[in-house]
Amino acid sequence: MSKILIVEDEIAISDLIKIELESKGYKCDVANDGEIGADYIEKNNYDLLLLDIMLPNVDGYELLEYNKKTKQIPTIFITAKSQTKDKIKGLNEGADDYIIKPFEMGELIARIEAVLRRYNKVNETKKIGNIEINISARTVKKSGREVLLTPKEFDLLVLLVENKNFALYRETIFEKVWGTELEFETRTLDLHIQRLRKKLDLKDKIVTVYKIGYMLKI
Repeated sequence: MSKILIVEDEIAISDLIKIELESKGYKCDVANDGEIGADYIEKNNYDLLLLDIMLPNVDGYELLEYNKKTKQIPTIFITAKSQTKDKIKGLNEGADDYIIKPFEMGELIARIEAVLRRYNKVNETKKIGNIEINISARTVKKSGREVLLTPKEFDLLVLLVENKNFALYRETIFEKVWGTELEFETRTLDLHIQRLRKKLDLKDKIVTVYKIGYMLKI
């Protein structure tokens, strides 16, 4: 499970990022000034640093320099400094990416995943309760025992886990898992949902959302 340090002095933004990332399975720590961020970097190991530039006590450039000399954690700047010269400076200083506020959360997550892939730090395992999913090996264990899923059941489970607590439209699920548009009156999706509920004892967790589709409720 990838661990991310968020160094951001705007509490509303740092809290939002933390909530969104943790909903995707990441572990997050938050520091609201640069000095505290340096303490976190010194005492912990992180896979990624999300770093504002304009910070109290120690600014983002100073903290990036400290990180380069110590842990060398991959870093994405998140900042309101939107001029091209600021972006060039941030990248030249050693940041792996540079995102300007305000930003779409989906874009931030996509850029995070891109940087983690670049450093081979992508989450390979996802956990939901006593269920453990190994993405690369395409295996699922429940209470330590392997549960055999068909390829489409596995893809469906991963989609639900990655979007837990969000209702997914039937059409969206079918397109993501089967790679095609939903066939009229098909029972394929419903049958796969039923099998997942039974195999993984998720009857009360995979819920039907009226007139929409399904949701993994955690």
